[in-house]
Amino acid sequence: MAGKQRSLLRSIDLFAGAGGLTLGFGMAGRDGGPAAYEPVLAVEHDAAAARTYKTNFGVTVFDGDIEAFDPAAYPRADVILAGPPCQGFSPLGRDRDVASRAELNGLWEHCLEAIAVVRPLAFVIENVPQFQKSAEFEELLRRLESDSFLRLYGLGYGVLNAADYGVPQTRRRGILVGLLGQSVEWPPPATHGAVMHGQPPVQTVCDAIGDLPETPTTDQPMMRGDLQDLHIRRNPRPTSLERYQAIPEGGNRFDLQRRRPDLTPPCWANKPTGTTDVMGRLWWDRPAQTIRTEFYKPEKGRYLHPKADRPITHREAARLQSFPDTFIFEGTKIEIARQIGNAVPPLMARAIAQHIAEALHPG
Repeated sequence: MAGKQRSLLRSIDLFAGAGGLTLGFGMAGRDGGPAAYEPVLAVEHDAAAARTYKTNFGVTVFDGDIEAFDPAAYPRADVILAGPPCQGFSPLGRDRDVASRAELNGLWEHCLEAIAVVRPLAFVIENVPQFQKSAEFEELLRRLESDSFLRLYGLGYGVLNAADYGVPQTRRRGILVGLLGQSVEWPPPATHGAVMHGQPPVQTVCDAIGDLPETPTTDQPMMRGDLQDLHIRRNPRPTSLERYQAIPEGGNRFDLQRRRPDLTPPCWANKPTGTTDVMGRLWWDRPAQTIRTEFYKPEKGRYLHPKADRPITHREAARLQSFPDTFIFEGTKIEIARQIGNAVPPLMARAIAQHIAEALHPG
């Protein structure tokens, strides 16, 4: 910003995963806004994700459960970012036992503890949309509004669609933003989609992955110069390949049942209704649907390439999450897929970061 010194905001990332939130906040700082963001600590219990965070951001990472972290050890910071595990609220986690769900659902309390200790200028808590309809979220708000210090934060919250912020994916996330001593304008302004008002159109699958080779280039994650090759091939069984070939662009398991009933598993043939994403093929000219941790398994969702008869690769999934190719993921294929699917899309995080910076430094 010419003629005006930019503020440097230090951030702590709790339940950090691979660092999608931190990456997006860093992007906002490089965009020339009123503030830049610098991570100073992350807490992440998954060892591979912790290594990924350390590799890309070069800061201290507590590699363990947040329950084992001493709150007195939190450094000074201006922003706390947090994405407590969502499996206890997600529809995909309903088969967990009650005790397991309760343990996951209560992890947001560590976020409030960190906020009370660090006293940042702002915080962001991210989770699945269902969290904001839960009794746990009502309790979180009650705690924020009743504590003598936490009640000083103005709050803004709701469900954001990542596609509104330049992510080539219609991923919906529940976001809660708190600003110390001031109100929060909500939601953060969309950056894409309102073409008549000068915004670029939403980003599509083709925009994100259309330049990648149709044939994957590797069997394992590997470095090629400064970039990591994650365009990982799979070797489907002949029956699986025939199933893929029966599904048109935008199609799903119902197309398989209609075109090739001989290849339709009984569990699908005996279930004439239900999800339309299973064994689904993406559209070139639309954003992807939510990329989850097992995107390499078409039987889990709409993960078939729009044209090629295969599931999307790790590189394609990372791009659909808006990770740049320069970002390095550590771990096995399965560990990397889990990090990609669990991440907050960096471009959505960037929009939230810009919104916070402009609120803290108006004009």
